[in-house]
Amino acid sequence: MIYVVATSEVKPECREKFIEFARKNLPNVHAEKGCIMYQLCGDFESGFAAQQKCGENSLVFIECWQDIECLKAHLATPHMKKFMEDVKDLRISSSLKVLSNF
Repeated sequence: MIYVVATSEVKPECREKFIEFARKNLPNVHAEKGCIMYQLCGDFESGFAAQQKCGENSLVFIECWQDIECLKAHLATPHMKKFMEDVKDLRISSSLKVLSNF
């Protein structure tokens, strides 16, 4: 399995619009071949001393894919290309971590 942590730091005034675009796209991604999990997340107050906050304007997709081919296919879908175009001016920065289990 392939795990992805995709973080977007959004402009404060664009946070809700980014979330709206993401929520509209979730059913498309969930229907893709090899999608095990795909969820938009934000900070949660756990009370754990070791917790490092992402920040109010950092939104994180937590994803799990069957394999790298499914992830690559996901990134090439028309709905993801549209999503990336829709949110490009809403973000300050983005980062991607791709992980696998041992």
